[in-house]
Amino acid sequence: MALPLVGIRVLDLSNVLAGPFCGYHLARLGAEVIKVENPKGGDLARRLGADPAMAKNLMGLSFVAVNADKQSVAIDFKADDGKEIFLRLVEQADVVLENFRPKVMERLGLGYDVLAKRNPRIVYCAISGFGQDGPWAGRPAYDQIVQGLSGVMSVTGDAETAPLRTGFPIADTIAGLTASFAIAAALVEQRQTGRGRRIDVSLLEATLAAMGWVVSNHLNANVDPQPIGNENFTAAPSGTFATGSGPLNIAANEQKQYEALCDIVGKPALKSDPRFRERQSRKDHRAALKQELEVALAAKPAVEWEALFNAKGVPAGCVLSVPEVLREQQVTGRKFVESLKAKVTGGQTMRVTRPGFRLETDYPEPSPPPSLGQDTVKWLRQIGFKDAEIETFGQRGVIAFDNQPTVKETAKVPDLKARAETSST
Repeated sequence: MALPLVGIRVLDLSNVLAGPFCGYHLARLGAEVIKVENPKGGDLARRLGADPAMAKNLMGLSFVAVNADKQSVAIDFKADDGKEIFLRLVEQADVVLENFRPKVMERLGLGYDVLAKRNPRIVYCAISGFGQDGPWAGRPAYDQIVQGLSGVMSVTGDAETAPLRTGFPIADTIAGLTASFAIAAALVEQRQTGRGRRIDVSLLEATLAAMGWVVSNHLNANVDPQPIGNENFTAAPSGTFATGSGPLNIAANEQKQYEALCDIVGKPALKSDPRFRERQSRKDHRAALKQELEVALAAKPAVEWEALFNAKGVPAGCVLSVPEVLREQQVTGRKFVESLKAKVTGGQTMRVTRPGFRLETDYPEPSPPPSLGQDTVKWLRQIGFKDAEIETFGQRGVIAFDNQPTVKETAKVPDLKARAETSST
């Protein structure tokens, strides 16, 4: 059974995380994703990550995380020939994905209107910090900035630690998922009508949309959201509890779960205590209930309580580190982490994670993340350029091959025939 997006071609002009994360999901769903990069260094993420040697070689681990299964073509958009190369690629594409600041593509002469004239079917998705219009549209933005402006930091942590940034770039990640969903929907329309569509994804709005419960409480109940740390504002007892050894998350959100919890910890009287008998009263007396439960939970370590609670239908889980969860059978057994035919520093096999969903057909083994410009020659030939033209482009720095920042500084242009034969397909 073929993957859902087989036959779809995506030109991914994006950098760092939001756009590349979107492109990664499209690639794993079967789309042919071609990263279109600046010849002088490419995607900034190529120089990011915990391994300095990999970053120096333009294969930073931040880049590795979300760029497997893609190809790379390195083009200088500021050159007229570079624009024409890109427009020819657009003619054979289904999607253009970019995350420049608003109006950058228009200033380059490559805005949606121009691309749609060359290919009326093109789905054009622009990801930016605040959207394509509005008073903040022209402001620079990274995940950290959006976390602060969106209210995420204001509700993360507790009264002492907030405002607090989340432990991973959540705004970029949510925007990337939002963009992939919007693109997939537009592709359905494209197949039905033959028309393309312009998509405007805002990190700020995507993040606010993901904060639905918090935002709804404010809009509809005039509640000013507050940071409450590891507690769950929708229910109690629901949060992180101290045990005899290690913290334990418990989410007894339903009445039957709460009553089962009381029996398991040996405190059945808590079920009829007026302070805790009903859902709202438990929330009102959250601190007192937590104190009562933690006295009982001190009798056993978290891992034992976890097993006891789950056996009786009370959701509970230990608080794991990233290395710990990646070693769990639940993760390893479903092959969430995949090995690639590439190495990282020290000779260890390069590994990536799958998307967070499964398909009836298993994912094929992904190709390693591409070196900068590794597919330039192949694609320029495919869109009609002759080898002599390609060599001239390389000498002038309009394009780059493999991981060379620029070809014009080399004494001799690489042998195109040999390079094309060894490039990724």
